[in-house]
Amino acid sequence: MARVGLLSFSDGRSFVNRDLREFVSTVQRQIEGRLRADAHEVVTAQAIVEDNELACREARRVAESHPDLTIYNFPVWAFPHFSELAATETAGPILLFSNISPKYPGMVGMLAAAGALEQTGRRHGRAWGDITDPAVMSRVSSWIAAGSAQRRLRGSTFGRIGGRPMGMYTAVADPAQWMAKFGIDVEEIDQWEVVRRSELVSPARATAGRVWLERHAAEVGYDGRQLTPELLERQVRSYHAMRELIDDWHLDFSGIKGQPELTTHFATMDVTEAFLNDPYDWEGPKQTHVCATEADMDGALTMQVLKQLSGTPVLFADLRCYDRDNDVWDLCNSGQHATWFAARSADPLENMRKVHLLPEGFYFPAGGASIHHVAAPGEITLARLTRPGGRYRMQVLKGEIVNLEDSTASRLMHASTYEWPHAFVRMDAPAGEVLGRFGANHIHAIPGDHVEALSAFCHLADVDFDGFGQLS
Repeated sequence: MARVGLLSFSDGRSFVNRDLREFVSTVQRQIEGRLRADAHEVVTAQAIVEDNELACREARRVAESHPDLTIYNFPVWAFPHFSELAATETAGPILLFSNISPKYPGMVGMLAAAGALEQTGRRHGRAWGDITDPAVMSRVSSWIAAGSAQRRLRGSTFGRIGGRPMGMYTAVADPAQWMAKFGIDVEEIDQWEVVRRSELVSPARATAGRVWLERHAAEVGYDGRQLTPELLERQVRSYHAMRELIDDWHLDFSGIKGQPELTTHFATMDVTEAFLNDPYDWEGPKQTHVCATEADMDGALTMQVLKQLSGTPVLFADLRCYDRDNDVWDLCNSGQHATWFAARSADPLENMRKVHLLPEGFYFPAGGASIHHVAAPGEITLARLTRPGGRYRMQVLKGEIVNLEDSTASRLMHASTYEWPHAFVRMDAPAGEVLGRFGANHIHAIPGDHVEALSAFCHLADVDFDGFGQLS
């Protein structure tokens, strides 16, 4: 959960604010209690903001705890310059909140503060209503999630393993723009480090990983050429090499180029990427680590935002093909899907029972195992950061991963690349709209409906929100 700051604002006239303190304090306690009920940590100002000095002092006091989002509470009319002064001491995202009491003009105070902040260029969110109303709290929760996602990007480090893959402009971003806009540093690391470090992994550790995969996957399809026990152990070693790089360089998320150097001369990174994105590996539970194939920087950034919003692994796929007869997209990429998507289970073994490790195809002569499975059904939110003309936008769709009849699924998978993982998705947007203006070949998804939180994130981060279908 998030750390939330809370400041309450009031009238600047002493003969007015002394009669309002009890009401303002009651509303503040109500908000604080509702936030704590959702397991948020709440850092509340020690005094109601009633003058210039208090505005700066209390905002500074709350800011010292580095909240993910700070709520400015307006139960009554409040002098707008108090909010301006407080904002100078509030480093992170701000949400203005007002009740809707007809007796006290809190909404007027919120709108006056909002207008002032807009004039001085300070971005913020707005919410209003009775905090005990589930719909109102849901709106506030979306802003908290968005603010938390934006705040946690700042000061993070992306590990870019290798350079631009196969001429893909959409996979490369400007590190200076990332730092200026999101506060993210980019650490450039050569792919040789994966090769070099993999050779230093102990044989026993590599063997233990291979044996776990053989024991718990639905199938390990050794063919004596593209997939052998030695190649699978090389992939396990590569995973541990990446884990070392993540620890040594303090990487918060990453991407591996892979093609063509590693996939032609060493081994594919499918096992590495899938299990980095998983909440477990053969050594037990762990934190997910967003890792994008083809070192896709904006793909990895999209995934990192989605991970912060959902707390789940994030799907990475190509928009591989569209089947008109079934109105379904086959979202498919070379082994990138976390195995968690096979069943979406908290039990790793339940997911692994649906996962097949199959020999890589002709695209990857170095060989290795591809992580083949069909993603479990359910509602999803799809998104992708793109940069038309250099300005960031978030393209967002709603959809559903669906179950198809076995014969239909088999036909569609064999028509593309069977050994890769597949998610069959119906989108809430016409195929023509998607193909007509989607800005990349890669797309990303998380379970559930997170559109409101993505919209809030875009507003706070000064990113254009571009919805498809019903969201447009």
